[in-house]
This record gives sequence, C-alpha cells and structure tokens, in this order.
Amino acid sequence: MALVSAFTIIRCLALFHITLAYFFLTSPKTIADQNIVFLLGQSMRLDIPPGFTTPNAVTAFLAIILAFLGISDLTAVSLPDEYARIYWGTQVPVRLLFLFGITGYTYIFKEGGILAPKNYRGGVGDHLKNAIVFTWGFVELSVWFWVFISLRDERRQKGMELIEKRKKEAENFSS
Repeated sequence: MALVSAFTIIRCLALFHITLAYFFLTSPKTIADQNIVFLLGQSMRLDIPPGFTTPNAVTAFLAIILAFLGISDLTAVSLPDEYARIYWGTQVPVRLLFLFGITGYTYIFKEGGILAPKNYRGGVGDHLKNAIVFTWGFVELSVWFWVFISLRDERRQKGMELIEKRKKEAENFSS
C-alpha cells in the first residue's frame, strides 16, 4: 500500500493550485523568484518572462484558472469513493498526456532546442517557452505521475482484497 493515498496527493495539489492562484493575483514576482523556477529554467536554458514582475491582466486570468482548477479538483476528490476512483482513473492519464505535451514542447521547440529549426523565428507558441511554464509543467507532471502510480497501486490492493473476500465466501458456502 502507498505511503500517501492518491486522494491525499490530489487534495494537496488542489490546495497548491489555490495558493498559486493567490500569488499570481497578488504578487507574481514571488513565484518568478522561487529557486525551483530559477534552477529548472537555467538548467533548461529558458528565461523567466518579464511580465511576471507585477500583477497584470494575464496573471489575474491565470489566477482565476488555477483557482477554478483547485476548487473543481477539491470537489471531485470529495465524491464517494467508487465515483472518485472512476473519475480520477480517467482524468489522470489525460492530464499526464497534456502536461507531457506542454513540458516537452516548452523544452524541445525552444530556440536552440532539439527540434527547433536552425533559422528559428518567433512563432505563436513562443510565449509558452519560458521557465515558469516549464517548471509548472514539470512539477505537475511529476505529481500527477505520482497520483497515477498511487491509484494503480490502490486499485491492485482493492482487487486483491476482493479476491480474498470471494475466496472466503466460497469456502463458507461450500462448507
């Protein structure tokens, strides 16, 4: 059995989203100045965008999206156990696929990236290729993968318990 349940991890991540929403609304520079953003950004040769020094319309919109995501995840994780397992069993792989795409795109197609053309010119998705997006995607990807592994382990454990229960019922019925 996992040390921390998948639903506990999801609750913590939802509260993290709400906390991020607060900081994006009030002081986005606090997020941009975090060591993990600097470390991952520098190691991947991604810059921190200058628009994150003061609150603006973009950071306010981002705060609303993160708050909405956090509140909806808290609501979904509070469903009855059977429904929550079905919901998160379908949600987690979709989120992993999306986050893997965003994180990979941010790194691979950056200027000087593995798949970036030699005569690189700015394009539509250039605003996604920065340290904050990469750090967010990387951390989210790591946590959602942890949730995926925990859900799979919990599902296996429930299956084993069900098998044991049915064996005992079969033994009781035959005797």
